[in-house]
Amino acid sequence: MQKAKLILPIIVISQFLGTSLWFAGNAVLADLVINFNLDATALQSLTSAVQFGFITGTLLFALLTIADRFSPSKVFFVCAILGATFNAGLVLEGNTLTSILGLRFLTGFFLAGIYPVGMKIATDYYQKGLGKSLGYLVGALVLGTAFPHLLKDQLQAFPWERIILFISLLASLGGLLLYLFVPNGPFRKKSTGLQLNSCIKVFKNTAFRKAAFGYFGHMWELYTFWAFVPILLKTYASLHPNTNFNIPLLSFFCIAVGSLACVLGSSIAEKFGAKKTAMSSLFLSCCCCLLSPLFFLVGSETVFVVFLLFWGMVVIADSPLFSQLVAENAPQKDKGTALTIVNCIGFSLTILSIQVISYFYETANTNLVFMLLAIGPVLGLLALRKKRNTEVFSEARE
Repeated sequence: MQKAKLILPIIVISQFLGTSLWFAGNAVLADLVINFNLDATALQSLTSAVQFGFITGTLLFALLTIADRFSPSKVFFVCAILGATFNAGLVLEGNTLTSILGLRFLTGFFLAGIYPVGMKIATDYYQKGLGKSLGYLVGALVLGTAFPHLLKDQLQAFPWERIILFISLLASLGGLLLYLFVPNGPFRKKSTGLQLNSCIKVFKNTAFRKAAFGYFGHMWELYTFWAFVPILLKTYASLHPNTNFNIPLLSFFCIAVGSLACVLGSSIAEKFGAKKTAMSSLFLSCCCCLLSPLFFLVGSETVFVVFLLFWGMVVIADSPLFSQLVAENAPQKDKGTALTIVNCIGFSLTILSIQVISYFYETANTNLVFMLLAIGPVLGLLALRKKRNTEVFSEARE
């Protein structure tokens, strides 16, 4: 019984350590640019390489139903070790833009065995209270994403190579913890064999499809916002010359505050429902997108930072709720595949979003470009509002 109480904390810690690989390259971007003579605009390429690797990995994992056919803890462990290894490859001398993009792609590829598989493990252990469990897990993802920014701020005196190697060490430790202390869950239902059409069949369920489409709208905004947080801060500072931002530290807080929002959002959803709470969060983040140009004009840097902190909360608070709705409306034996394919499509949209915003930001030279992030939340809200008389969001589907 005591051991069972430790399962969720171990999953959360392992998820946090593993997903710290995600933005490791972004946190040391300036050092990579200097050491390997990269173009100063390499941000979107590095971010998109990780996303593209994750998409490729999740697509392959979903088609082969990896998380449902094999022990999720073992899959998590192997992927954490391999992801950490390719992340550590950034410190090798002689890297070029091509090799760095390749290493970030492979890191993203093996993150496909960390983030969605961690959620799959949670669904194998928790049926009651699944939403709150996923809130902690996505909160761990948020902290893992923000963590490299904090390391960069706190370890400025250390070579950037040590920061990268430290992150790889943490990710390996996360995989080892999960492998040693989290066996297969009591609600795990192993898939009977390779079924290449499983990731297509789950979309025939209307409630599942609506939850997935809401998640897709949320993803259009999320990772582009995270990738651009340092740029948002730099842009404001350039418009207000007296501003003195500690950009790595503020970037950490603007992203990390979302972990608190995930936990709070999941608690609120227990009272008001996952769908209603997710829609409220999606609506608020949509408002942030549309109002963002106005906040660049505000003369108070405190007001601007508070706005980014609020945006950082509402942009992610709905993520565990959409994952909950996806998991609850997927067949028990295909939950891992369902979560993985939804992640695959959602992260595909992040590449398009990052490239679109980057293009218009560089060519149009206007802060109005961030209003384009509202496209996703608007479409997600429209998908969630469509009603049919026969439709309900179920607790579980066998």
